[in-house]
Amino acid sequence: MRHELLAGLALAPARTSPKYLYDALGSRLFEAITEVPEYYPTRTEAAIFAESGGEMAAMVPRGATLIDLGAGNCGKAARLFGLIEPARYVAVDISVDFLRNALDCLQRQHPGLEMVGVGMDFSHSLALPPEAGDPAGGPRVLFYPGSSIGNFTPDEALAFLRQVRAACGPSAGSGLLIGVDLVKDAVELEAAYDDALGVTAAFNRNLLLHVNRLAGTDFRIGQWQHRALYNATESRIEMHLQAREALTVSWASGSRRFAQGERMHTENSYKWTVDGFDALLHLGGFARTQAWFDAQRRFAVFWASA
Repeated sequence: MRHELLAGLALAPARTSPKYLYDALGSRLFEAITEVPEYYPTRTEAAIFAESGGEMAAMVPRGATLIDLGAGNCGKAARLFGLIEPARYVAVDISVDFLRNALDCLQRQHPGLEMVGVGMDFSHSLALPPEAGDPAGGPRVLFYPGSSIGNFTPDEALAFLRQVRAACGPSAGSGLLIGVDLVKDAVELEAAYDDALGVTAAFNRNLLLHVNRLAGTDFRIGQWQHRALYNATESRIEMHLQAREALTVSWASGSRRFAQGERMHTENSYKWTVDGFDALLHLGGFARTQAWFDAQRRFAVFWASA
C-alpha cells in the first residue's frame, strides 16, 4: 500500500484510490454522509428495495450464500435476510476492524445464521477465499449495493463484473444484485458529493490522515479543501483535494511540491444509463437481467443471472 500511495503522489496530477477513504473513521463518516439531505443514493436505493424487494426475492433461490461486497456496517444486506433467507452470509470489506465490529453485532441479532467476515481489497482482484463459498456447492448471490461500481472506470467495471460472474460459480440460481446510480442533472450530483454540512469534505480530507499512517507522509489537513465536480464528458463525479496554498508533502525517501490550487484526485463516481449498464452486464458474462427503479428513475437496482 505504501508503494501504491507514493506512486500515486508522483503522478501529475497526483491521485489516490478511493479505497483509502475507508479507514475506521472514514467508514463512519461515510455512514454519516448517507444521512445528509443532499445524498440521495442510499435512501433512494433503500426505497427501491422496500417497494420491489418481493420481486427481487423471487429471482433469488432460498438458502443461497449471500456475499456482500464492500459490506461496511452490513446494514443493507441485513435488511434482505427476511426476503431472500440466505443459508450463509459472507461480508467482504477493506476496513477489517470496522467489519469485525459490525459482524459481531449482526451475529447477536441473527444467531442462527452462519456468518463469515473477509477482510480484503477487491478493487484489483476478486479472489475470494474458500471459506466464502458454500461447502455444499450451493448457489451464490453476490450483493454490491450503493452504486460503488461507479468507482471503477467503464473498462475496470467490465473487468470487475467478469470476476463477479466467475465468483458466482456454476450452481443454478446464482447471480448478482447490484445498485447503480444513473445519469442526472449536474447540480443535483455535485450537491450530493459536496453537502452543505461538510460531512463529505471531512470524509475526503480524512484520507490524508490515513495516507500519513500508511505511507509515512506529513499531510496537514488544514492545508487542503474538498472539491467535487461533475465531468459531463466522462459521466462521472470527481472528488479532489485542492491545496489552499503552495506546500510540500514529505516522507522518508522523498517529497512532492504542490502549487496553490493544485489538486489531488481521490475518487470517481461514474453514472450510467439503464441501457448502458444492462449492456455491460451482458458483456460481463451475465445472462438474464431485470431492473427496478425509483419513481424519478434516478437510481436502479439490477438482478443479473449467472
